[in-house]
Amino acid sequence: MSTTAAVISQAEERMKKTLAQLHREFQTIRTGRANPGILDRVEVDYYGTATLLKSLANISTPDGRSLLIQAYDKNCLKEIEQAIHKADLGLTATSDGSVIRINIPQPTEERRKEMVKVVKKFGEEARISLRNIRRDAADEFKKLKDTKISEDELKREEEHLQKVVDKYVKDIDKHVHDKEAEVMSV
Repeated sequence: MSTTAAVISQAEERMKKTLAQLHREFQTIRTGRANPGILDRVEVDYYGTATLLKSLANISTPDGRSLLIQAYDKNCLKEIEQAIHKADLGLTATSDGSVIRINIPQPTEERRKEMVKVVKKFGEEARISLRNIRRDAADEFKKLKDTKISEDELKREEEHLQKVVDKYVKDIDKHVHDKEAEVMSV
């Protein structure tokens, strides 16, 4: 593999990670449908240690409008409830002593518009990340120019890099558009 191909391969790997991060961020956005991913960032004070909720409990969706949390340790139900409240997700957790139930309310029109702004912000951050990756790869190409790469080959590789970036930008735009439609659907 030539060094320019290695630079492009490395840049594309970073772009894939950016897209994966965008997917993880989109999972945390509440759309009115129950999705265990909205609790991914909730941390519970478990015996003095901040622990992610998903490692302390099984989170399931018995129907499209609620989440069911079954703690592995029943003694920490109160802490889980408090952590969900502190996470400021706009959700109310109720415990019956053995499980915690969360009903997912249908978001208002105003709340859906706010969530679309968040979706667009996440999309823009991902595009900025792609531009930074492209800039880093272009800098690597310029370093190679001084050694053993011709001007024409450099130009071809930069065009190839731009095509890869364009492909990922198109993917991000599609995911942002799809998530906007999901958030705005009633």
